[in-house]
Amino acid sequence: MLTIKKYAAIDIGSNAVRLLIANIIEQKGKATAFKKSSLVRVPIRLGSDVFVNGAISEENKKRMVDTMTAFKLLMKSHKVCTYKACATSAMREADNGAEISKLIEKKADIFIDIIDGEEEAAIIAATDLQSYIKEDKTYLYVDVGGGSSEFSVIHLGKTVASRSVKIGTVRLLNDIVKKETWLELETWIKLVTKDYHKVDLIGSGGNINKIFKISGKALGKPLTYFYLTSYYNKLQTYSYEERITELELNQDRADVIIPATRIYLSAMKWSGAKDIYVPKIGLSDGIIKSVYYKTVSSVDLALD
Repeated sequence: MLTIKKYAAIDIGSNAVRLLIANIIEQKGKATAFKKSSLVRVPIRLGSDVFVNGAISEENKKRMVDTMTAFKLLMKSHKVCTYKACATSAMREADNGAEISKLIEKKADIFIDIIDGEEEAAIIAATDLQSYIKEDKTYLYVDVGGGSSEFSVIHLGKTVASRSVKIGTVRLLNDIVKKETWLELETWIKLVTKDYHKVDLIGSGGNINKIFKISGKALGKPLTYFYLTSYYNKLQTYSYEERITELELNQDRADVIIPATRIYLSAMKWSGAKDIYVPKIGLSDGIIKSVYYKTVSSVDLALD
């Protein structure tokens, strides 16, 4: 007996908004399979509004309503039965975040759950991360976002320490991360990794996924600290325009990729990691899994 259902995850980040639609394949005697069906990414940079001015602009408010209306229609077209929409750092900190959430619920009929850093880290942990982890090793897991980054130490297959820090790509672009915040992160990483002989990094987020794709490495193989440093230095020799025209980066990726790489390199340096593994997982994947296993709330859609 084979059953296939479609679930959707909406990730409202500080740099972009994403809709992931996945097939949930259940077959008697086999483990449930989760297969990506469609991914739509809209580059609405809410963080540039919120981290500088404290609120989401009128223009981006309209774009959000339009995008969520489109997402609702796409879910209907795909015959999605269940979805969950999560908003992170930018919506969380916006003075008008709750107001916009209510407006979207009224106009687009999409309910948004504004989550904190700890819940974000927990949802990401619900992904296929465990399948990439060897239980005899120690990892520092780093998920870099636009408004915040999540860090977890995984030792012998279990999370032993975690922290969410307000250091993200959009904040760095706007030069609003204090030296004290960097120092606190450095101190924490050194403290929680000092007792381990060898630490490897696991990186997630759109920027490290892009760098991994460009590297041409086989899935499962790591990027080295030397490679990432070299690429970081290379990026800085190009202007923003050249990164778009010559390196063929999308315009909303061409600026944030530099601060993102800085965060990963800093984490590698402070933990002593020589390699970074890139399993291509993120919040959207975690939302799908969390909805399926009922560890988070979700919304059922009426199928015509």
